[in-house]
Amino acid sequence: MVPSDTVTRILDAAEVLFAEYGFSETSLRRITGRAEVNLAAVNYHFGSKQALIQAVFFRYLDPFSADLHQRLDVLETDEAKASDLDGLLDTLFGSVLEMPSESHDLRTFMKLLGLAYSQAQRHLRDELRSRYGDIFSRFLKLLRQATPELANDERFWRLHFMLGSVIFTLSGLNTLRDIAEHDYHQRVTIRELAQRLKPVALHALRAPVSDVDSSTMLDSHPSSHVISHPRTGTHS
Repeated sequence: MVPSDTVTRILDAAEVLFAEYGFSETSLRRITGRAEVNLAAVNYHFGSKQALIQAVFFRYLDPFSADLHQRLDVLETDEAKASDLDGLLDTLFGSVLEMPSESHDLRTFMKLLGLAYSQAQRHLRDELRSRYGDIFSRFLKLLRQATPELANDERFWRLHFMLGSVIFTLSGLNTLRDIAEHDYHQRVTIRELAQRLKPVALHALRAPVSDVDSSTMLDSHPSSHVISHPRTGTHS
């Protein structure tokens, strides 16, 4: 179903403002002012600010999820390729770079994705897990096959460190391009940037496993210990 012009204008305005100011700091009135619609239109089409936030993500992630499913279908036709980490990351990066949207601004979406984890938006994370849990589970299954040497918790950390570097890099795309052009006289496309980023992601997942002694880490930083205050019941 094609969204109405009013819905598109609201989503466009919300996307830009959420990325610039954050979710909590962006009021519905600011969104309606930029979209040139009244508040009743937001309530009619979305029902709440939470639903609007979710809708902004859906118009990126719905086509991304469908595209990644198709790419994984092709990858899984070859059992050897399906267990190859290099090919799996190529598949993921391909879907990210082709991620369609109304504004075609991958940088803005990556900012929003970072905000989803850095701001208190539990409703959004829960909804994304519910709506896209199948594609995430499918990708994670293939990642387990490609990295059998990693324990589940180690794979969890490495995957999130890798995604963090991808989100940080792509959300700062314009700044990185300016630096590359000014300091190194290079004009970098997003695909060239992805080619530079992929080896970093590969090495992050393939690096040798090292023991992490959490008790030692706590002992070396006394200020990180939690101290209870009997009278107030607070902690520091």
